[in-house]
Amino acid sequence: MNLLTMDNVSKTYGVKTILQEISFGIDEDEKIGLVGINGSGKSTFLKLIAGREEPDRGQMVRNSNLRMEYLPQNPPYDPEATVLDTALSGDAQAMQVWRRYREALESEAAGAAIAQQVARLSQQMEALDAWNLESEARGILTRLGIKQFDVPMSRLSGGQRKRVGLAAALMNPADLLILDEPTNHLDNQAIDWLENYLQRFAGALLMVTHDRYFLERVTNRIIEIDGANLYSYPGNYSLYLERKLERESQEEAAAGKKQALLRKELAWIRRGARARSTKQKARIQRFEQLKDEPFRTTAPPLQISSAASRLGKKTIVLKEVSHSFGPQTIIADYSCTIARDERLGIVGPNGIGKSTLLHIMSGEITPATGNVEIGSTVKIGYFPQESSHLPDDMRVIDYIREAGEYLKTGQKLLSASQMLETFLFTPAAQWTTLSKLSGGEKRRLHLLRILMGAPNVLLLDEPGNDLDIETLTILEDYLDDFPGAVIAVSHDRYFLDRITRRILAFEGAGKISEYTGNYSDYLEHSVKADKPDESPAPESKKKNDGSGEKERPLKFTYNEQREFQEIDDKIADTEQELKDINVQIDQAATDYLLLEKLMPTRQEIEQRLEYLLERWTYLNELAEQIEKHKK
Repeated sequence: MNLLTMDNVSKTYGVKTILQEISFGIDEDEKIGLVGINGSGKSTFLKLIAGREEPDRGQMVRNSNLRMEYLPQNPPYDPEATVLDTALSGDAQAMQVWRRYREALESEAAGAAIAQQVARLSQQMEALDAWNLESEARGILTRLGIKQFDVPMSRLSGGQRKRVGLAAALMNPADLLILDEPTNHLDNQAIDWLENYLQRFAGALLMVTHDRYFLERVTNRIIEIDGANLYSYPGNYSLYLERKLERESQEEAAAGKKQALLRKELAWIRRGARARSTKQKARIQRFEQLKDEPFRTTAPPLQISSAASRLGKKTIVLKEVSHSFGPQTIIADYSCTIARDERLGIVGPNGIGKSTLLHIMSGEITPATGNVEIGSTVKIGYFPQESSHLPDDMRVIDYIREAGEYLKTGQKLLSASQMLETFLFTPAAQWTTLSKLSGGEKRRLHLLRILMGAPNVLLLDEPGNDLDIETLTILEDYLDDFPGAVIAVSHDRYFLDRITRRILAFEGAGKISEYTGNYSDYLEHSVKADKPDESPAPESKKKNDGSGEKERPLKFTYNEQREFQEIDDKIADTEQELKDINVQIDQAATDYLLLEKLMPTRQEIEQRLEYLLERWTYLNELAEQIEKHKK
């Protein structure tokens, strides 16, 4: 069944045409990935589908009963609402009944009236199937790395708010789920979970993502916006690459034929054609038509020529480095030496200390104990997670010229303007201000500025955030020939597979383990390490009763059973502690000495709560397995 149709839709911003007479439709069983370079109009396209913007021309026809859920790049939020309330905000009716039911249960009033209200709300909860709302929301939030449910949204980072917005979108029944960069700010475990969730999702899916493994494993159709046109390819990401190559080859062949005709006609006119006969007039008209007729050619590929300052023998050496935040140890007695041609990937859950390690390597943070030695010839280029503080009032060309007027690449000397053109910033775009760029275009520009400085050690913190696939692909090609060291924190599995030869994995309690190979090699090693020994038990330990060895029953240990019974109360107590400390912090807003004492306390409570929530998830999953085992 067709859910939505877009018929000859056009959309323009100022003088820039984003979409030109686009026709498109979505069927109920489709999982569609949308790709295109930054600034091509991907987010605008999603807004048109979701009804958040209207086309300048053309029609949008939606199924009358269509239920849509839309996650923008920066979801709106109520600063005062809690995380849990925001995740539950989509189903307004069920949410309202759930809140009233909870308030009635917590009411200090007593008597028949309250009992009747609770009974009535209980029936409404049953009718709306709202009993499991809170449990489901907590489960999804935990899977996405959000473990504090009662803090206000104003206290979260931008990445955390995006994850709460994603949870809210997933909580609501939808025929069409529209997601704009859902994998941004997720760690690898959360991406794996989301990938499996969307593979099982019963409705249609339309999403923008730069995660190529995600596109490969989830989608059954790829659409691409290129030059205000829309191209559709059935199949996943690898099939899209094959068919795109075929299309561009055909377009290049057609463009070559047309250019041959133009050259032939131009030569004839230059020989002195005179419009004295009908035949000559017709030929001149044909030349003019050919000359004015638009035709597509493949855009020149985005290329980055490798360039770096000279790097001596000594790069970066960490010796018995340890670092903590409050009572939490994030790095414990870690030592490593960065090779001159290092290709190092750093992985681990969000908030565990990956970015802190980069800052220690760069010298921006001094570790609590241990030493960091940085070679005298080391020139670090640091690409942060976000490019949110760029000078919006500065022109694009001036922003790049601040880093360098010229960049020597091999035997060539390229100007800032030439490098900008290489990065798909046209001469006209180079004189616009940064405020007119999309978020992805700003990221691309920021990356260029760092490379213009010719660093010989690159520290990349989540380079995939907001970069389009084409830019990532060319960056990977650039890193292949980069004559220095590359250290990358990334959740982009494809990127890590493509560039790394060694993985550092944060494994909790300050432990960092090293693995040779890329991300897939690391995963394979982890699976083998976690897999129980399947070798047969010694004969002397086998029961020889003719019935075969009995399977050991799945059950809680004594301590786990006790912990399972007490953990809900412990979480509630810890959440209350966190509320109390937040109230004290709010009241001490201008008392900096008191704030200095309170902040470590809050951090310790947050870490304790995070640990309890992880145990809550583990114990509840184990309880479910035990119940299934009994059946």
